[in-house]
Amino acid sequence: MERLRLDDPPQIGPFMTVARLDAESTEATVSERRCIARSTDGDRTVIACLPHIGADPTRWAVEAEGARRLSIPGLLPVTEVGGTAGFPWHAAEYVPALPLPAALAAHGGPLPEAVVRSLGAALAQTLTTAHAQGVTHAGLCPSAVLVTAEGPRVGCFGAVRSAAPDGEQRGGLVGLDSGSLAPEQAQGGRPRPLGDVYALGAVLSYAATGHTVPERDELPASLRQLITACLTRDPARRPQAHQILQHLTSAAAGTAPQATVLDTAAAFPLPALVVAALARQSAEVLAAELPTPTSRD
Repeated sequence: MERLRLDDPPQIGPFMTVARLDAESTEATVSERRCIARSTDGDRTVIACLPHIGADPTRWAVEAEGARRLSIPGLLPVTEVGGTAGFPWHAAEYVPALPLPAALAAHGGPLPEAVVRSLGAALAQTLTTAHAQGVTHAGLCPSAVLVTAEGPRVGCFGAVRSAAPDGEQRGGLVGLDSGSLAPEQAQGGRPRPLGDVYALGAVLSYAATGHTVPERDELPASLRQLITACLTRDPARRPQAHQILQHLTSAAAGTAPQATVLDTAAAFPLPALVVAALARQSAEVLAAELPTPTSRD
């Protein structure tokens, strides 16, 4: 777990903060300040989120409430929202989770190709379901992906949206890894499903190479064409999420089908060092003591 800093809020709504979820080195690439927190009676542990400094808190609160109303497998389920003007928050029930950059750090580098494929299939399935319901995520980036033993969960929903003067939702750069932002969105366009596809390509590139804008030859050969197509600047030339899902879940000619997180009998494949990091986080959360509130004159 990441240690709390002096400027971290000691309390978020009814929850006392226990630790930070994001490392300080990657905090700027995620649009939410995310903490692990516990209710004062000790009965509930949550991932509590606040808007990134510089984000529009009103817009962020609207997106948080919208996310709470969604029920899409693979999205981090927002179970509670609250706050006052200028200080909104939302919470999700805690499960041991590592932001994708932390998972790569625990592993000591890019993830194995089989893990990247399963990660991509799970994220493509989430986006396929979302897009079929008319929902664009609009905040997908490596830090928005939380790696759990049951598969990835995507947070930071709608995080790059900001309220333009005319009230139209436009893409913003607040707190998002710019390598994950589709060019048309960076130029002020509205979030669209094919922008999510670009972001997915950046996430898979990051998982496979350690950065979102790789040289083509750095990518695994079996994923090179797919990721390159996702990252093309022309949205019309990108595949749709359901096509990515089909590509990643179909067996290559002459080989046995690969197990993915979509197979109900198959556990999500994670490297041993990532599993160990998840177990260590879980143990540290269980052992953590709530900070003692200090009285103020």
